Amino acid sequence: MKFQSTNKHLSLLEDYYNHFSEDTRLDKKHGYVEFYTNMFYIKKYLKGKMKILDIGAGTGKYSLALKNLNQDVTAVEILDKHIEIFKKKTNDIPIYKANALNLSIFKDKSFDRILLFGPMYHLLKKEERIKALQEAKRILKDDGLIFISYCMNEYAVITYGFIKDNIKECIKNNELDSLFHTQVRENDLYYYARIEDINQYNKICGLKRKAIISSDGPSNYLRQTLNKMDQETYQLFLKYHLITCQRKDLLGASSHLLDIVYKK
Repeated sequence: MKFQSTNKHLSLLEDYYNHFSEDTRLDKKHGYVEFYTNMFYIKKYLKGKMKILDIGAGTGKYSLALKNLNQDVTAVEILDKHIEIFKKKTNDIPIYKANALNLSIFKDKSFDRILLFGPMYHLLKKEERIKALQEAKRILKDDGLIFISYCMNEYAVITYGFIKDNIKECIKNNELDSLFHTQVRENDLYYYARIEDINQYNKICGLKRKAIISSDGPSNYLRQTLNKMDQETYQLFLKYHLITCQRKDLLGASSHLLDIVYKK
């Protein structure tokens, strides 16, 4: 199976990230909620010094944070721009240019913890998403965990469709099916999941869930409000979010969802 990003899709991704700063995406208050939450749960499941692989490491936000926690971190990234920025930040973390569908540079059962964040946003075909999960599972130790991040369907429909008033055009162009599930087109950059999709991938790949978390909750709907918040109120929001981020009634509408899984 050919990886879609090797040709046209990779060029589209490169152009997109040349105009979008992944390096600063999580710095503002609304974006930091996602990073803060993901790191909270990653740290929760660390047991001493562990071998960690960051697949789709971007410019190194999570890799550097984990290295600062004295973890044994290795990174994988597909975009040259991100690798260049990553290497300017540190020489202490090995980073390889590779994609999530072919991690043959790593042996079976090599890592205690695996982060699979960015790739699941951009793999447009179901078989590619399943292949990425299977590769992560292959190189995961038997008692290991995979942390997987997805972009969620309802956030895309609510914001792009209704708030930005594109819903009628989306329906006309068959970008949504009759159940308002986004339909991936050839030149799209993002795939948007529903929880039932994620459950199906786990079942196919023989993965069992330890926890499922709304990484950013309502923070992307509240961008302007959060970014103007005083620090005391913002800390209260973070406290509220951690208390509610596993509530089933809030999971599907978040912008990003974190699925923590292990081998059956």
